[in-house]
Amino acid sequence: MSNARKVLVIGGGAAGNAVTVLLSRAGIAVDLIEAKDDWNATAGSGITLQGNALRVLRELGVQEQVEASGFGFGSVGITAPDGTVLHVQEDLRTGGDDLPATVGMQRPRLQRILIDAVRAAGATVRLGTTAEILDPDGGRVRLSDGTEHRYDLVVAADGLGSATRAAIGITDRPEPTGMAIWRVAAPRPAGVTRTDLAYGGPAYIAGYCPTSETTLYAYVVEANRDRASIPAESYADEMRRLTRHYGGFWPEITAHITDPAAVNYTWFDRLLVEGAWHRGRVVLAGDAAHCCPPTLAQGAALSLEDSWVLAQLLTGEDAWDDALFRTYYERRIARVRPVVEASVQIGRWQLDGVRDADVPGLMGRTMTMLRELP
Repeated sequence: MSNARKVLVIGGGAAGNAVTVLLSRAGIAVDLIEAKDDWNATAGSGITLQGNALRVLRELGVQEQVEASGFGFGSVGITAPDGTVLHVQEDLRTGGDDLPATVGMQRPRLQRILIDAVRAAGATVRLGTTAEILDPDGGRVRLSDGTEHRYDLVVAADGLGSATRAAIGITDRPEPTGMAIWRVAAPRPAGVTRTDLAYGGPAYIAGYCPTSETTLYAYVVEANRDRASIPAESYADEMRRLTRHYGGFWPEITAHITDPAAVNYTWFDRLLVEGAWHRGRVVLAGDAAHCCPPTLAQGAALSLEDSWVLAQLLTGEDAWDDALFRTYYERRIARVRPVVEASVQIGRWQLDGVRDADVPGLMGRTMTMLRELP
């Protein structure tokens, strides 16, 4: 394969950063552009990385940094709203037995680790920059600085609201599932050493995940509401209104929910692009191609897997053609679809009040599938 090829990656999130590192290390020239000036370096509260995500991060050479920066654990607790532990389930090691089952970490810390990896790989980075697709078949784009370029491939990793996806004629759009989530970072009580989930009470789910020796992120899931009706300055009050009904470690966590700017409110969305993830020389990756509720904590993992599989194909084949991108789609859709469907189904059962739903069985089958290499 010729090393003279040049790739444009649109979007500096998990998928975009990962594919940039993998292609750059293989000797391919990569330009990474990101619309935000700060490269998303401060966005988000926490993230749960299961073994199949850690497997890709190991390929990127950052897994040990991630483990050192986060908090590893191997089980999940199910509690009553008052904090009584009802059951503790060992997590399946989806990345293999040589990796932790789960690592929780602060999302900005993960982003900084990936940013450093992109810089070290030698890619060209342009922040505060967007791209207009002029010719998908020819790989021609115009950047927001007015310059025009031709690339051998454009990787659209520009997220759930991907402008690139729409620009190349893919009409799939994210759809709300009916749920929404409040998230906040907070100090970690010493006794919190795993994820605990409370079902019932004023929210569908109240949970937390340790993200370091001193921090965690906490979240509550409710039916979605019109975001325009919730003033941003009331976000802390709104989250406390829900969390104050939960016991166990929740009173200590709730006491730190004071800054409305630190609280995030997001609807759950579903997206699965069908048919093909490319048009000409433009191919989708990550949330631009698929998104699911975080009921299985697989959003970032699936995005990282996209980048790994795509990079394997691009560095292993001379012909970057429809057949290669069809292979990419077929490998990914067979793995992504069951995760999206299961994630949505778990939420649907809660919204519909189904009490005899086989949530453990569905989760077990899905996570077992994810142990296989993507």
